[in-house]
Amino acid sequence: MNSALSRIAGSTLEREPLPPSMVERITLIMDLFDRPYAHLSLEDVTGRTGLPRSTSHRILDQLVGVGWLEHMTTGYRLGPRALGLGGRDTGHSALRAAAAPALHQLAVRTGMVVHLAVLEDTEIYYLDKVGGRSAVDVPSRVGGRAPAHCTALGKAMLAWLTPDQIEYEYAEGVPARTHSSINTRDRLHQELSRVRDRHGLAYERGECFGGVGCVGVALRGASGPLGALSVVGEADAPLERYAPLALAAARGIVDELGRLPRMPSAVLPARRTRTGPQSALRASNGRSVTTMG
Repeated sequence: MNSALSRIAGSTLEREPLPPSMVERITLIMDLFDRPYAHLSLEDVTGRTGLPRSTSHRILDQLVGVGWLEHMTTGYRLGPRALGLGGRDTGHSALRAAAAPALHQLAVRTGMVVHLAVLEDTEIYYLDKVGGRSAVDVPSRVGGRAPAHCTALGKAMLAWLTPDQIEYEYAEGVPARTHSSINTRDRLHQELSRVRDRHGLAYERGECFGGVGCVGVALRGASGPLGALSVVGEADAPLERYAPLALAAARGIVDELGRLPRMPSAVLPARRTRTGPQSALRASNGRSVTTMG
C-alpha cells in the first residue's frame, strides 16, 4: 500500500506544472495541430495538454472565434488564419488528387455523372464533378453547395453522426426542397439508420431536384468521413446496380489517401459561425446553391 502511494506521489511530483500565462496555454493547444489535417476533439486536447476541460473549452472557443481554429461536428481543426500563414489549403487538393483517377474510372464504367463532396454543417460542398457531356444536364457545380439531408452524398456522411448530433444540427427543423424530401427529424433518423444497415450506401430519388437520383457512399476515415462520392442518374435509374462500383471506388480512394505521408483524419470545410439548416434555403437568395446530390 505504502509503495503504491509512493509511486502515485512520485508521479504527481514529476508531472510538469501547467503553464501560468494564457499565451503559453494557447501555444500548448496550438502545438497539437502540428499538420494541416490534424483533427482533435475537446477530450483529445484536454488529455494531451493536461489543461482543465473548462479552460481548454474556453480557449478553443476563442481560437475558433478569431479564425485560428475551426469547430466542426466531429471536432477541431486548423482554421483559415492558421492555414493562410503557411500558404496551405484545407486539404481539398489532396483529396481531389487522390480521388481523381477513381472518379474518372467510375464515370466511364457507369456512363453516369460522378460527384465528390465533403460535409459542412448541414450542407455538402462539391469538390469535383466528372461525367463529360452528360454533366451539363446535372444542376451542380464544383464549389457549390446543397442540403445534406436531401442528397445521397450528404446522407452517407450524416450517417456517421450520433442521433444527438443530428438533433443538434437540425434543431431548427429539416427543410424540404421537393415533395420527396425528408422534412422531419424522425424521418431523417430513420433514413440514416437505413444507410448504416446498408453498410454506408445512401440513396436519393427526387429529394433535391425532381427527376434525378443518386447513390452515394462515404469515404471512411478513422475519426469521421473524409468525404463522399455519388453516382448520379435519372430518378428511375437502377441505382442499386451501381452500388458495388461506388463502394469499390470509395475503398480505392481511401487506400490512395492512406499512401500519403500523413493521411488526413477528416477533410471537412467548416464555417466559423453556425448558420443552421435553414441556410440551405436562404442561400438561394444570396449565393449559388447546387440542387443535386
